[in-house]
Amino acid sequence: MIRLLALLALLAGGLFPMLAGAVEPRERLADPALEARARALSGQLRCLVCQNESIDESNAALAHDLRVLLRQRLLAGDSDAAATQYLVDRYGSFVLLKPPFEPATLLLWATPALLLAAGGAGTLVWLRRRNRLPQGAAAAPEPLTEAERTRLAELTRGPGERAP
Repeated sequence: MIRLLALLALLAGGLFPMLAGAVEPRERLADPALEARARALSGQLRCLVCQNESIDESNAALAHDLRVLLRQRLLAGDSDAAATQYLVDRYGSFVLLKPPFEPATLLLWATPALLLAAGGAGTLVWLRRRNRLPQGAAAAPEPLTEAERTRLAELTRGPGERAP
């Protein structure tokens, strides 16, 4: 029982830092409402270094700078949309974890559907070709000639067997 509790404590100690994110205490705002807004917004913004993490989760120096910049914009009185738009204007829509649907991101949004359609079309072509007979092939094989039957019997005869 003690070992189980020790294991659970070890797991909990290892998981809690991940839940906290990468926000450092010196970055946090004194106002809990502003800090909650900043955490919600930083969860929607991409770390430009890691590219697959939000700036809230990333330990990269640029993510730290973006978190500080976002908090400065909120302290200056920007709304959530204005603070996000400031970062988009500065870094492009790539900074958003969920980019908007616009002409520049059309390929990004359409790629899954295009790949699915191409895979389906390829599967259909493969199935149709698989079920077709080759050009000039007969539906049934021709029967063996007498010479072929004799040769087959010689080849398949086991050791010590006599010829029929």
